[in-house]
Amino acid sequence: MNAASSPELDVGYFDGRSARSHRVRIRVSGERLLVAGDGIARSVPLAEVQWPERTRHGPRVAHLQDGGALHADDSAGWDAWAAASGRGDTLVVKAQQSWRWVGAAVLAFALLLAAGYLWGLPWASRAVVALLPQTVDQKIGEIARQSVEGELVQASALPLAQQERLRVAFERAVAQAWPGGAPRHELLFRRGKDKSLGPNAFALPGGTMVLTDELVTLVEGDEAVIVGVLGHELGHVRHRHGLRQLVQVTALGVVSSAVLGDFSSLLAGVPLLLGHAGYARDAEREADADSVHLMRAAGIAPEAMVRFFEKVAAERARQPAAVPSWLGIAIASHPADEERMRYFREASVQR
Repeated sequence: MNAASSPELDVGYFDGRSARSHRVRIRVSGERLLVAGDGIARSVPLAEVQWPERTRHGPRVAHLQDGGALHADDSAGWDAWAAASGRGDTLVVKAQQSWRWVGAAVLAFALLLAAGYLWGLPWASRAVVALLPQTVDQKIGEIARQSVEGELVQASALPLAQQERLRVAFERAVAQAWPGGAPRHELLFRRGKDKSLGPNAFALPGGTMVLTDELVTLVEGDEAVIVGVLGHELGHVRHRHGLRQLVQVTALGVVSSAVLGDFSSLLAGVPLLLGHAGYARDAEREADADSVHLMRAAGIAPEAMVRFFEKVAAERARQPAAVPSWLGIAIASHPADEERMRYFREASVQR
């Protein structure tokens, strides 16, 4: 726009050396901003002016590179002058002033959060766990075991001979499945202190695996089923699912605490986070694959696990008012859906 057609605007000018405001008139000529007033005549390259963003309220302030500034209390007048002088809104300002753009930004942010939760967080947890030594699993497992032993289970009532028979069958299958050595693990037989746990099995970080009397009773001591269930839990140990889940839940807690400004509840609840966290579906598939591998190595048809899920479903149907399991990582808390049952059936015919 040439000087003859450039509009002018009365604004306040601060030279950056004193707090005194000078009344000046400004206009754009070519690629320069001209500032004229009583004893003031300046020609400033437009590239050296920090132009204010258009907002609904408040004065407009343009900053000059030498510390000076232009103040306009009439924001509407400034906006009209800027538009007439060829100073259009930036894309950011246009987006801020548009409900459609704001809505699109909110939607994009929500999708980004969802993608981070579904894919980014699991990937990050795998990377973090890969860097941590096994001693971390063991230490966390000890803390979790103390919580479980104190609140959830008590000594097993199964005959010692039956416990030993099941333990030997499982260890024999483990040796056949992983002759090079399986991860450190310890099988404990326990019974629930109340009905909240029920027929169940679960693995803690570090290798502690708990099998309840109620599960042994439910499957009538079926050795094939029990070996398959324990193979699934050993899969969680092998892939360090417990620690991975704890990392994910803790990360979510840290983000929430940072937003809410309260870390006390997070720190107090760390020992129980593992118990309340359910494994992701991908982790279940990995553990199921290990169960199949173990059963095949031991000469057991993987379809034995189908019998287990069917018995669990029947037990739930018989006691619809049963209290949900406190342990989200326990096997009976996992959905016994058709997908998993179909997987074990197909594994029985795909030798």
